[in-house]
Amino acid sequence: MTTFLLVHGAFHGAWCWERLTPILAARGHRVLAPDLPGLGADRTPLAEVGIGRWADFIADLARAEPEPVFLVGHSRGGLVISEVAERVPDAIASLIYLAAVLVPDGESAMSVNERHRGGPMDPPLVLTPGADGVSLHADPASVAALLYNETDPALIERALALLSPEPIAGLDAVARLSVDRYGSVPRAYIECLRDRVMPIALQRRMRESVPCDPVFALDSDHSPQFSDPGALADALEAVAAQDNIAHRALA
Repeated sequence: MTTFLLVHGAFHGAWCWERLTPILAARGHRVLAPDLPGLGADRTPLAEVGIGRWADFIADLARAEPEPVFLVGHSRGGLVISEVAERVPDAIASLIYLAAVLVPDGESAMSVNERHRGGPMDPPLVLTPGADGVSLHADPASVAALLYNETDPALIERALALLSPEPIAGLDAVARLSVDRYGSVPRAYIECLRDRVMPIALQRRMRESVPCDPVFALDSDHSPQFSDPGALADALEAVAAQDNIAHRALA
């Protein structure tokens, strides 16, 4: 049995995996899909959370499992899973970046975006600072156009109703990743070819600095867990299968 630990992206919660989780479970896998502190149904104050708090939370979940987990990070979740690997490398079978932010040591999501994007988002993501001074709110119309451009309208409507504010602190958090710890964990990447938030060129430029192997491509928008969960499940299983083959070869 393979255990997948799913880490959602910005403004989202565990709810974003609701179409994928039953598919993986029906195929015999164990699936953990928590809300990160402060997001989804979790009510931790946003002033108390950020990449470090999230990484500690996910690291504790991974450490509690009897076998190493396949740790999946979507979008901003890529930052979180990298930090988790630095904390508990032995608890992770593989990191799986799903159209995710992939940064080298010493950089942030903001610095990588500025260096590799090559232009503004099209259409732009409209963000409004919260009155609390620590959060950002995403405009639903811009989220729909950027994240769900290949997703069924009924699913888009549900997703937009569940979006959460995002803490500002994660945007410029600098990754602290070592070769001995983070670098010892296998990395896989699942590309999303119709992604508007993180265009395919950006996904590939990030991998020039932080290589991943294997790499799988989905003909989907930024959110295949909504738009094509079956294909995403296939890709996740393919990563796990390659890892199992490699371990058998070493045995």
